Amino acid sequence: MTPATEPRRNASGLARDIEILELLGGSEAMQQRGLGVLRIAQLTGRDKAVVSRTLATLADAGLLERDEETLTYRLGARLFSLAARTTESRLVAESRASLRRIAQSTRETTHLCVLRGGNVLTILSELSPHEFRTTGWEGVTTAAWRTPSGRVLLSDWDTASLERWYAEHGQDVPIVGPADPIMAASGFSVLSAPPEDKAVVRDFPSLLEELARIRTRGYALLDEELEHGVVGASAPIRDLNGRIIAAINVSAPKARIGERLDALGRYVAAAAGELSRQLGAA
Repeated sequence: MTPATEPRRNASGLARDIEILELLGGSEAMQQRGLGVLRIAQLTGRDKAVVSRTLATLADAGLLERDEETLTYRLGARLFSLAARTTESRLVAESRASLRRIAQSTRETTHLCVLRGGNVLTILSELSPHEFRTTGWEGVTTAAWRTPSGRVLLSDWDTASLERWYAEHGQDVPIVGPADPIMAASGFSVLSAPPEDKAVVRDFPSLLEELARIRTRGYALLDEELEHGVVGASAPIRDLNGRIIAAINVSAPKARIGERLDALGRYVAAAAGELSRQLGAA
């Protein structure tokens, strides 16, 4: 047999592993919060001892998790982490041209943001062509409840999940990178706490109120709540299942965009919707 026609080593074993992973990602496993060795053996038609060894190997690799009480298996954190990295890589690749078009159209700094625990991480930025502009925050994180993009990223969560999240992260303070020299020279500074008259979210009830507004109009607004003299608008990017996976944010000096902030919000929402469709959303 030539190398070109020789079967791939362990191909059949890998196929059987994938079959198990697909079973544990299916509706029965999701409804039951996992499947046991016997049930998986029945569904695959394989020997129980062989299935048990395979499950243990996949669990050791972090691809599965075993519930010590029910002795059932479910998909593991490492598998979700790998999937998230793949999704995020595609997101960045698909978003780069869109962000550039938005920055050119609005002539303002544009960001692509994702949620990281209690923080928003900016993973891609396109700077405004103006010399007088807001900061590029690529690679910088800040507390999600403080920002319009963070609130957008939370806006499709149910109340119970939000309550648990807020109990853990509701007191988080901004984490920022080095100040942009143009911003510093112009008097812009990140606020340690928003002025009382600018604070949209002050506690959990006000967070719920703001998320309801975001769901209704399709975008979030920022008016000097995070930085002196800075306004902005954010809108959600959705995947093929309709879940929010990222947010587009456009920020600008208030002197340039303040009177047109709602119009900016509508534009950003339309642009985010178009990018969502590119990613397969309905």
